[in-house]
Amino acid sequence: MNVAKGATLSGAQKAAVVLMNMDPLRAAAVMKQFDEHEAEEIAGEIIRLRRVDAQVAEQTLAEFHTLATRGLHQTRGGRDFAVGLLEASFGAEKAAGVMSRVASTMAGRAFEFLDAAESSHVQALLSDELPQTAALVLAHLRPEHASAVLAGFEESARTDVAQCIATMGVATPEAVRILADTLKLRTGAVVSSRDSFDVVGGIQPLVEIINRSDLATERAVLEGLELRDPVLAEELRSRMLTFEDIVRLERRDVQQLLRGIDVRVLAVAMKGASEPVSEMIRSNMSERNRDVLDDEILSTGPLRLSQVEEARAEVVRAIRTLEADGQITVTRGDDDAYLD
Repeated sequence: MNVAKGATLSGAQKAAVVLMNMDPLRAAAVMKQFDEHEAEEIAGEIIRLRRVDAQVAEQTLAEFHTLATRGLHQTRGGRDFAVGLLEASFGAEKAAGVMSRVASTMAGRAFEFLDAAESSHVQALLSDELPQTAALVLAHLRPEHASAVLAGFEESARTDVAQCIATMGVATPEAVRILADTLKLRTGAVVSSRDSFDVVGGIQPLVEIINRSDLATERAVLEGLELRDPVLAEELRSRMLTFEDIVRLERRDVQQLLRGIDVRVLAVAMKGASEPVSEMIRSNMSERNRDVLDDEILSTGPLRLSQVEEARAEVVRAIRTLEADGQITVTRGDDDAYLD
């Protein structure tokens, strides 16, 4: 995107302009002061702001007194600059994660005209498409929206689409635009196309979708993939949150989680739980609340496995929600383990 004279920039765009005018090493030092969410937003603006009018850049830089004399030339931006800046700030591995989220955010805009559509309407729109096509669309939708759409497919098609999402490579912006424009014509949506970005498929987009699905959809997808590709199914399971992952939370995060869980649900979820899980939960409750929980557990009596699974799924959904909101942090199975 080129910014012409007289344009009004957002706060993130102004920050991007400042960093784009700085020496890369100094810009990296500044970028380190932002958290990952802020860095992600600014990186997206750096990519979009390929060229900025010199006067606009000068006016922006004038707000930053120490940099007021650096805005006399056209500003450079683009993907390579953003990648280099993020790598210098956070290291290659973390930069790759930020760029992946930036990519998903920017690419998803090609299909934002589907955001307001009912999941059943999106499912009907994709019902006659190849699984690869449906997968490409779902990988760009908000995970909670995509999970609702995926649940609407019949079992075989659902597994096909899930497998395609997990094994998807990189789609070109042109391919995304063509598909988005075609679907717009079919839905009658009058929305102008926006610039897209590299589309990243793979396990993680599917994890995000399944993590927001109901228990029945989650089980059906995993069982379907298990029959087709056991290795893929196992990798998917290893990245998904489970009730047992509560032991991977910090104590303060467990305490925050438990404040939002009904004690009756918790009592059912703890039936047959492992000792580490039980200890993690009980040690993060007050003595009074532990007594209440114990009384509830004693009063529940025998339970069907499906009841326990559903209660645990409710706890997991609460963990997922808190994590998505940035309120807690979950250490995944392939992350460094904590030592006592």
